Amino acid sequence: MRIAIYCGSCGGTDPVYLSAAREAAGFLARQGIGLVYGGGNVGLMGHIANAALEAGGEVVGVIPQALMDKELGHGGVTELHVVRSMHERKQLMVDLSDGFIALPGGFGTMDELFETLTWLQLGFHEKPVGLLNVGGFFDGLLAFLDHMTAQGFVKKEHRDCLLVADNAAELLAKMREFRPPVLGKWIEDMVLAER
Repeated sequence: MRIAIYCGSCGGTDPVYLSAAREAAGFLARQGIGLVYGGGNVGLMGHIANAALEAGGEVVGVIPQALMDKELGHGGVTELHVVRSMHERKQLMVDLSDGFIALPGGFGTMDELFETLTWLQLGFHEKPVGLLNVGGFFDGLLAFLDHMTAQGFVKKEHRDCLLVADNAAELLAKMREFRPPVLGKWIEDMVLAER
């Protein structure tokens, strides 16, 4: 089993992000779960790779050639896949993983999280997607997702697909219990409702 972790290429301003990232990666490794991540050696990305390796875990990195050329690739991981584009990186990370966790990060982390969540919504995969809400980092985002749901842009069943916890053990337990909703042809139903 492997879980992809999406997280920042910097460490953020609060040390709690770094300690939680290391704790989560080490916890997964001790559970025998491989780590798939963005392949970098900087920021939270570098720390989760190192923490998983220190705990004896498998670490699979996926990095675009353009970032590898800037010497941002981690040279000590179990496997490092160098791909041509960010699109290839995201697809390969999904293909290699059995679930996905987002830690604090920036635009790239949000891009990866929402693409993976959208693919789940559309039925392109049935793998669990979770947020590790370290120090309330995602509170504002979660409130906005609730607003999107209340305004009718996200179905409640899809909103509920995003699993949330403030520690890795609780989040992993939720991911293991996750079953995707069976919504039938919800897209067609929405189109018909608009007519």
